[in-house]
Amino acid sequence: MSQAQASIPSQPRAKQLRACLLCSIIQTPADFRKYGCPNCEEIMQMKGYPDRISVCTTTYFEGIIAVIDPEHSWVARWQRTSKYVRGMYATRVKGRVPDDVEAELESRGIKYRQRDQTDMD
Repeated sequence: MSQAQASIPSQPRAKQLRACLLCSIIQTPADFRKYGCPNCEEIMQMKGYPDRISVCTTTYFEGIIAVIDPEHSWVARWQRTSKYVRGMYATRVKGRVPDDVEAELESRGIKYRQRDQTDMD
């Protein structure tokens, strides 16, 4: 069974890493530009748009967890990433999604929650 996954960035590119403001996956700007966000590209629409990447991702994040088996990981459930692809995720992300993304989520009946752990339930 093949499952989508994000690449693990090499060490020299670690300072360039960015976290998606919606799902908190960590990738390089080049990966966001080439592939978009593997979890929320339909909403975020970053693929091929560097300006969109700069407003939908951030370099301000804390902690990194590797999610290998999202459906069975208690950490993925705790981080609310159990429905996402395998990859590297930030534990806390500072920033908010753009207003247009928040409006799109609201129109789909999805409640936006920041990933800075201020509204943990």
